[in-house]
Amino acid sequence: MTNKLVTLIGGGGFLGRYVARELMRDGTRVRIAQRDPRQAYFLRTQGGLGQTQFVAVDIARPDTVARAVEGADAVVNLVGVMGGNMQRIHVDGARAVAEAVRHAGVGALVHVSAIGADENGAAAYARSKGQGEAAVRQAFPDATILRPSIVFGREDQFVNRFAGMVSAPIVPILRAGVKFQPVFAGDVGEAVATALRDPEAHGGHIYELGGPDVIAMGELIRWIAKTLGRKPNFVELPDFAGALLARLPGSPISRDQWLMLQQDNVVAAGAPGLAELGVTPAPLAAVAPDYLVRFRKAGRFGRRTETLAA
Repeated sequence: MTNKLVTLIGGGGFLGRYVARELMRDGTRVRIAQRDPRQAYFLRTQGGLGQTQFVAVDIARPDTVARAVEGADAVVNLVGVMGGNMQRIHVDGARAVAEAVRHAGVGALVHVSAIGADENGAAAYARSKGQGEAAVRQAFPDATILRPSIVFGREDQFVNRFAGMVSAPIVPILRAGVKFQPVFAGDVGEAVATALRDPEAHGGHIYELGGPDVIAMGELIRWIAKTLGRKPNFVELPDFAGALLARLPGSPISRDQWLMLQQDNVVAAGAPGLAELGVTPAPLAAVAPDYLVRFRKAGRFGRRTETLAA
């Protein structure tokens, strides 16, 4: 990948920065494409002189997508939302990227989707992700599709969110038994880079990406609290209460998020994943305590963190 140009659609976001760093280690030139490129300027210090480019793109405007992929050797679509017009972003936008890649003669495309993507899913998120995958495969059959489980890392909005909650005296838990397989953002970045290094081997394939730990919601929140030295009272809410909460205005969980919690978010049995991409996944307990330390009462001066198994 040395000196090749890869366009990262949404490259300045949470996951995009990990992908960009991994590619730049290979000597790849990266073109960061997003609505406001200035928000991604911090990536300039991650690579060498001239290794980064920045361009404005609106995934809902095919003309801007076409300009963003022009002259690229490969493209990665990292754009995703948890609300709003998911049809416009996950389906129409994904189609626009794949069609632009085909028309520009770009050699490889990696499309980042999500575990649970299902064209007929009950949740709009799962449904739009599934329909987006179908649109990508139709426009560019050789695309590599990556489906990560919950992605964790220093800037994540999942583990950090719960870490902020456990300082309260009472912590409610929704769907305590639903399982996740958290995957480190750096491992997803490595998976993207691997797929791009050998598009002939990985093109046209779907990989489900999960870390080494399968953990239930209740177990995860309790581990976060223990890691931070917090001892709140946990209240596992029954499903009828969670369903009601998800319907209330201003609720911390949307109806669509509630529907997503009705099924486990883990790698399907037998599905190709990180192992097939040559990536050894990092466990949550090896990474998260380092960035969760800011939530501890005494920060880094508090007692040592526990392992996930403790």
